[in-house]
Amino acid sequence: DEYTVEKVFFESSPGLYVTGNLYRPKGKSGPFPMVLSPHGHFAEGRFYDSGAQKVQADIKAGAEKHEVGGRYPLQARCVELARMGCMVFHYDMLGYADGFCLSYDLIHRFAKQRPEMSSEKSWGLFSAQSELRLISALGLQTLNSIRALDWVCSLPEVDQKRIGITGASGGGTQTFILAAIDQRITAAFPAVMVSTAMQGGCTCENATYLRVDTGNIEFAALVAPRPLGMTAADDWTKEIESKGLPELKQHFKMLGVPENVIGKYYPFPHNYNYVSRAMMYEFFNQHFQLGLTSPIVEADFKPLSREELTVWSKEYPAPPGDEESEIKILHTLAKNNAEQIGRLTPRDQKSLAEYRRVVGGAIEVMIGRSLPGKDDLEPEQLSEESKSGYRQYHTLIKNKRYGEVTPALFFLPDQWNQKVVIWLDDQGKAGLLKEDGSLKSPIQKLVDSGTAVAGIDVLYQGEFNQLQEAPTSMPVVKNPREFLGYTLGYNHPVFSKQVHDILNVLSFSRHHDSQPQSIALAGFGFSGVLAAAACAHSSDIVQKLAVDTGGFHFSQITRIRDLRLWPGAVKYGDVEGLLSLCQPASLWLAGKSSSIPELIQATYNAAGQLNRVTLYNEKGNRESAAVSWLLQ
Repeated sequence: DEYTVEKVFFESSPGLYVTGNLYRPKGKSGPFPMVLSPHGHFAEGRFYDSGAQKVQADIKAGAEKHEVGGRYPLQARCVELARMGCMVFHYDMLGYADGFCLSYDLIHRFAKQRPEMSSEKSWGLFSAQSELRLISALGLQTLNSIRALDWVCSLPEVDQKRIGITGASGGGTQTFILAAIDQRITAAFPAVMVSTAMQGGCTCENATYLRVDTGNIEFAALVAPRPLGMTAADDWTKEIESKGLPELKQHFKMLGVPENVIGKYYPFPHNYNYVSRAMMYEFFNQHFQLGLTSPIVEADFKPLSREELTVWSKEYPAPPGDEESEIKILHTLAKNNAEQIGRLTPRDQKSLAEYRRVVGGAIEVMIGRSLPGKDDLEPEQLSEESKSGYRQYHTLIKNKRYGEVTPALFFLPDQWNQKVVIWLDDQGKAGLLKEDGSLKSPIQKLVDSGTAVAGIDVLYQGEFNQLQEAPTSMPVVKNPREFLGYTLGYNHPVFSKQVHDILNVLSFSRHHDSQPQSIALAGFGFSGVLAAAACAHSSDIVQKLAVDTGGFHFSQITRIRDLRLWPGAVKYGDVEGLLSLCQPASLWLAGKSSSIPELIQATYNAAGQLNRVTLYNEKGNRESAAVSWLLQ
């Protein structure tokens, strides 16, 4: 008679469901604090029953106090929080309990790529096409968490100033991810997850770009200055009190709220047991000002059966959870995302600024690097040769901060006009030279005009391949499961690393003691796409961009280990999306179209710079045509 339990399901996106149970205090008036409760990787999720044998062992070990609470620990925390005066929404991970609109085996046990689910037109989760749109299991679960938060915030009896979240293990990941990105969460208690060691082993806890140069401690730090509580156990979290917590305490102290962070190690196996739950109850009692006498002691209760908890019935049948519905869910989400981004297409200076903030901000994250400063770079000149009308320098551009080396050839005219063209070729810097070492005609024409030219080897070109042969597939970490997030969740994609090489040379040229007056980029073939990305990133220092991509689009990629795969590229406009961010640089674009692509036209027009775009669709040598334009 102290609480009620209701069944809840709703769509977070067409075909994608949030499912769970809502616990309410009974006989009390609101507004009530609300605690979201993602369950984590417990067998059968919110239906979890540890069994009679395990609970006796847990009681003997001091991990549990009551037989019912220890056997049904997920229900136990919801019940006790409701008895404390909180509403609780206990919702499913995808693939668990009632959340099988996408299957458990897909979301949590994916291991092998599915060729039949990897085409341009028909693709599923974990495919190249889903990565190109940044659709991941972690993203879908986070969407469900956001929609769960949206829903509880819509309930009039919920106190908007007291909304918490707590979960253990994978539920701990869901806890700190949601709290990090959504300020409506006012207190968070991730259990047995935050650490400097293992960051989350499941496919549902990883995604491309997620932990490049960062990790769970910093994600937890994003909760500050809001209250943060954590528990640790005899698992990857066991060192939290000496690794992570001191830094978090320093962070909270800097923000003036040292009392708002707490962490404690308990010597039990991976768990959300009575000891940990007791700490959580005190945490919410304090920060939600419930006014309850400490210690809060969990009382026994009558557990609900699967049949009493499940949301599906004859009246409300469960979704199929098959591959056909998976495709529909993902394709609908991708379509809706595309429409949302499409609405950002700029019409004027104000909307252009918002477009650059959102789409340009995404591209910046995907590239993952700012333009190096002058002091970050150190050139090592390997050779200098005097040629007819110019000098040739073989130089290694070293990025000291990141330990990178970019090989380059510079061709400096005897009568230099203070202009530089960085010329990108799919063969690297060797693509600028004939077999006898002389300059190819387009490069010679630039040098004869007085323009300096730089040719470079980006990663897996030229000198990079002298010690070992370039890979034909994207290098991945040693993990038998064919999930790209295990590699690109912690490491930059090859495409981004190649753009880093271009940025190194761009910055070196910009900061050179000779002070060039203008810098242009030219790229042909796939190198044209790299040039577009570098210009989109640093359009403020590139005066001209000449590009011929040969008709390439990222949307053509269907192989997850394609070296060219750049997660997110399709979501943010593909090649045209990159080129749309290149203003104020003047743009020369080769292609078969008779008109400038709409997105590029819209952004340049919004900037009042449409006259800076030249479309070249004639027959003939495009490199020579690009040089003629560069020399105008």
